[in-house]
Amino acid sequence: MKEYKVVTAKNPEEAEQQMNIYAADGWVVKAVTLWETAMAYRLVITLERDSQATD
Repeated sequence: MKEYKVVTAKNPEEAEQQMNIYAADGWVVKAVTLWETAMAYRLVITLERDSQATD
């Protein structure tokens, strides 16, 4: 089973930092989308990894 996480970044440098931090925990980037708000732009990063839950 997979689990997903969505994080945002204000610029490409911050996005790179976020992706490297999550990659160290086993997350894989599945998509990056540019999201325009009324006042700014954000990078929306969708991450995926195998579920860490134990039954």
